[in-house]
Amino acid sequence: MQEVHILGAGMVGISTAIWLQRAGFNVTVIDRVGPAGGASYGNAGVLAAGSIIPITTPALPKNALGMLLDKASPLFIRWPYLPKMIPFLANYLSHCTNKHVEHYARSMTPLLSDTLAQHRELASGTGAESFISEHPYAFGYHSLEAFENDSKWWDLRAQLGIRFDIVDGKEYGAIDPLFPDQFKKVVLCHDHGRIADPGEYIKTLASDFVKNGGQIRVDEITRLVKTKNGMGYEIKNQVVTPEILVVSTGAWSRDIVRTVGLRIPFETERGYHIELINPSKEPVNSMMVASGKFVITPLTGRIRAAGIVEFGGLELPENDEPIELLKSQVQALLPDVAFERIDSWLGHRPAPADSLPLIGKLPQVSNCWLGFGHQHVGLTGGAKTGRIMAELIQGRTPDLNMSPFDPARFHS
Repeated sequence: MQEVHILGAGMVGISTAIWLQRAGFNVTVIDRVGPAGGASYGNAGVLAAGSIIPITTPALPKNALGMLLDKASPLFIRWPYLPKMIPFLANYLSHCTNKHVEHYARSMTPLLSDTLAQHRELASGTGAESFISEHPYAFGYHSLEAFENDSKWWDLRAQLGIRFDIVDGKEYGAIDPLFPDQFKKVVLCHDHGRIADPGEYIKTLASDFVKNGGQIRVDEITRLVKTKNGMGYEIKNQVVTPEILVVSTGAWSRDIVRTVGLRIPFETERGYHIELINPSKEPVNSMMVASGKFVITPLTGRIRAAGIVEFGGLELPENDEPIELLKSQVQALLPDVAFERIDSWLGHRPAPADSLPLIGKLPQVSNCWLGFGHQHVGLTGGAKTGRIMAELIQGRTPDLNMSPFDPARFHS
């Protein structure tokens, strides 16, 4: 029985662990805080099969500066961190082309489009099935102009097989009375799903993994280390070299793989959410509020509003401004919802400059595999990514084109 060590206990790491365990591997997962301790906990809970358009559209460069200076904008930067970000930003903004948007969309569609089925297969028999449900995913536009600006991206989705209906705001108000007239247009995406509690979902998957003989160790991984037996990692001043090593450490992955020479143009997107605890009413469907770039979604015992992009690295504390912006936007959107209290959270999304995750073998290393960098779709794509990682490690060929995700694209 081959030994696999997986660094990272988020959605991708736990999914990879389960699929490898089912294939007969002896699997240990190591994480700095334990299952679902990072972005996998704090996401919007949507299985967003149609989220195939990156942030880096052609409109971003001309709007970015104004957004950064506008405190009502969903884009923030911690200005002392800016000098460290300049090389990344130059690379990131170079991908703001129609050609790259289409490349991203065509690459990500087969990874995301069957997310609901992939999660159901992953969770089958684990006890986590109860968290998964099928629901449409709505995109709400406050103005016709905003909808028309996005229409070409809806056309692209349609070309790639994403099913949706376009309704006017009042028609959607009959579907979801919580939004009687807030929107001019709503796009209602089908074949989507929701995880009722993302953190508990992943912890339940992890518990089943342990029950079936897997191990989870909470500890800090210092760095990767090349040894005579392949790639290992350092933990508490000791180097461990398993037969197979998987790196799925999310936003911390860039610095870990840099220790062995792989330099990825990569940053953390600091993502925020607030939660209305014990709300008096809740939405029928998860709703992407296009003007604010955040998602309102009903979870177990709360409504979560998740979104906002802030660049500021891994170390700086929570910024009050994104939290206050979310509070004011949610209050304007849900004026009739009473609640017990508001909780807030900050987490870190892994963001490669080309927005595409890294899924595959570490270049020039026989025993090390990478699975990270999903930006906003780690929960959506995590179940299938774990399955793909398990297939690759077994020497099997996945049923999609893996070249856009090849880590070798960053190897010089």
